[in-house]
Amino acid sequence: MAAQTHLLHPLHCLPVSLKTQNPQKQYHYFKHKPINPVVSKLRAAVIGGGPAGSSAAEALASGGVETFLFERSPASAKPCGGAIPLCMLDEFSLPYHLIDRRVTQMRIISPSNLVVDFGKTLKPHEFIAMLRREVLDSFLRRRAESSGATLMKALVTNLVVPTSSHEPYVIHYTMDNCQRQLAVDVIVGADGANSRVAKSIKAGNYATAIAFQERIKLPEDKMGYYENLAEMYVGNDVSPDFYAWVFPKCDHVAVGTGTMCSKSNIKLFQHGIRARVKSKIDGGRVIKVEAHPIPEHPRPIRVRGRVALVGDAAGYVTKCSGEGIYFAAKSGRICGEAIAKASEGGEKMISEDDLKREYLRKWDDKYFTTFKFLDILQKVFYGSNAAREALVELCGDEYVQRMTFDSYLYKKLASGNRLNDAKMVMNTISSLVRCNIMGREVEASAQKILSRV
Repeated sequence: MAAQTHLLHPLHCLPVSLKTQNPQKQYHYFKHKPINPVVSKLRAAVIGGGPAGSSAAEALASGGVETFLFERSPASAKPCGGAIPLCMLDEFSLPYHLIDRRVTQMRIISPSNLVVDFGKTLKPHEFIAMLRREVLDSFLRRRAESSGATLMKALVTNLVVPTSSHEPYVIHYTMDNCQRQLAVDVIVGADGANSRVAKSIKAGNYATAIAFQERIKLPEDKMGYYENLAEMYVGNDVSPDFYAWVFPKCDHVAVGTGTMCSKSNIKLFQHGIRARVKSKIDGGRVIKVEAHPIPEHPRPIRVRGRVALVGDAAGYVTKCSGEGIYFAAKSGRICGEAIAKASEGGEKMISEDDLKREYLRKWDDKYFTTFKFLDILQKVFYGSNAAREALVELCGDEYVQRMTFDSYLYKKLASGNRLNDAKMVMNTISSLVRCNIMGREVEASAQKILSRV
């Protein structure tokens, strides 16, 4: 079955009329007078031009689907720590010149300032790539365009959901100070944690956390310290339920924190991380301040009708690590490929069942266990300073480090051996018990620090 014809062209600013004929509800395009309908390929709109949206648009266009990629501000990008796993470089064919820093040293610092080097087991070729989102996002959008997607530098203001499976979705948007409309068959919502697309399809109640960071340009000697080093800090002074970070960029560091349960106190926690790293950033100059929402969990509904949510809009940010870039790009690609496959290269209409079968089922089969496992880890290790002390203590174990990096760098749950796994469980229990004994002193110290701020 050929995809339905369309009547609203994105490059026309004049209002157009939507009319139908025959039971199949074929659509006509009008400007001044009706013209003969022309059957076209499936038309898809991707709302949001970050890693999720750009990857979806590239997969759609490469798969033969007429694709429009909406991004309201191509020059900017979502504030982000900017760490990506090693496997993403090859999997998404990312050129190495996008990378600002190759982190081979990772330190995690406990509430009592116990420092553990968390990169001892990295192999010579392994590293964590640090980059700027504005650089990555721009590259991915350009590649989507080169694959055939049309980049729309526009603000989507409304989405009209059809009442029939034979009717199009109508996107209202502002472009060049002009109100316009576009009718499409399929929509991919990649417009972030506060997704307008998700609201339009009633994707369910949803909670977000908040991340806050400052980009700080350091003196040359201070920047040298962070040449290939990233730091993570845990403690109630920097976040009651997450961690704070210092990540190196091209000529500056990103210093930030995040929280899910105390969003109103985010600046207090930012003050806490700045206090913890004061001696390392003295003389630095803040060049940018950024804050953004991040999803706490996958949305209750990620597909409705011919609309699919990906990336932050779908809630694909992991607990414990707060990682989202890889999962955003991966979900976008899986979704784009699913639409191209179900539509037979854009030649036939797709349905909600197609999206659930080709996109959601594949995503959940691949990543549900990973997300659930990290959710459990967050509940165990981020609930108190005592538990955080246990976490840092465990991170000193080389088996734990190897398992962690294998899972992170290659995006699959690492398989160990039963004996070492049993030892790791026993060490975890031992650390939790031991640190809970010392926990009262740590918690009391933290409360004193907070009372002075």
